Amino acid sequence: MDKSCCPETTGEGFLVNSADWNEEVARRLAELNHIQLSDAHWEIILFIRHYYMQFKHLPNARVFTKAIARELGEEKGNSRYLHLLFPEGPLRYACKLAGLPKPPTCL
Repeated sequence: MDKSCCPETTGEGFLVNSADWNEEVARRLAELNHIQLSDAHWEIILFIRHYYMQFKHLPNARVFTKAIARELGEEKGNSRYLHLLFPEGPLRYACKLAGLPKPPTCL
């Protein structure tokens, strides 16, 4: 990532320091990952940031999907919907764009 416009990232594109995150950083990370952010993306990004701040850990993919269903409804808390937003891996890319660490269950 170009350091003149964005904070430092790991080799896999996750922020080294999550305190560097802001919405502009998220937009730049999305651009670098070929993701066109919509309101639906932001809803999931902000959800996972809130989850992480509340519980101080990242869920696995199944818990992530169930937590979204509980909070945002079944129509959003399902794999099909989340893969439409983040085809390469909903939890991984939601965390990446949210400035959070790489989930431990992601390879």
